[in-house]
Amino acid sequence: MPVPNGHGAVSRHLLRDDAYHALCAAIVSGELEPGEQLFDDELCKWLGLSRTPVREALSRLNTECLVEVAPQRHTRVAPLDAQDARDTFPVLASLHALATELAVPRLRSEHIEQLKQHNRDFMVALAESRAVEAYTADDDFHGVFVAACANAEIERIVARAAPRLRRLELLRQGVLPGRRSVAQHEAVIMRAAQGDGIRAASAVRENWLEFGGLVERSLR
Repeated sequence: MPVPNGHGAVSRHLLRDDAYHALCAAIVSGELEPGEQLFDDELCKWLGLSRTPVREALSRLNTECLVEVAPQRHTRVAPLDAQDARDTFPVLASLHALATELAVPRLRSEHIEQLKQHNRDFMVALAESRAVEAYTADDDFHGVFVAACANAEIERIVARAAPRLRRLELLRQGVLPGRRSVAQHEAVIMRAAQGDGIRAASAVRENWLEFGGLVERSLR
């Protein structure tokens, strides 16, 4: 039979999503420290939720490499080490390079202005040593290409990797990216404005790999 008419959309509030977002935020910020053991009873009490949504959230975080689950042994926040950077940044470099190459033919003048503004925000935040704002501006810069490339799979993978990336950025012990990263952004903007998708993509890849090397060295 056809779906009946006359009923509005059903709003379904998933408690597992609440648990996931709360735990993810605590892990990324370092409130739950790398290597810290996680106990169901403590998490349920903290979140005010039953065991089922908490366990579902932990399972999802496990697939995203933010939590380690060893059955009958322990559940803990994934340790943070140089291997995380070695695994993560080459993939992101290639993915963002592809997004850039696909996006450049689609860019309009307003996209170029957005890139320039995000890079200015990035430069100011770096100069003032405001890490969260700097990384947000960097995300926004590369996000212009991700949105403009019109590839839903790239968007999904980037979104899935975002918490792991932000954790690497915020919890490592090291300096912020410097003027060279700003200059690399400027090279990307110039090549994108010229319609040179291949060279813009190459500059984006170099930018990600160089930052990945900085993060890796700081985690050794």
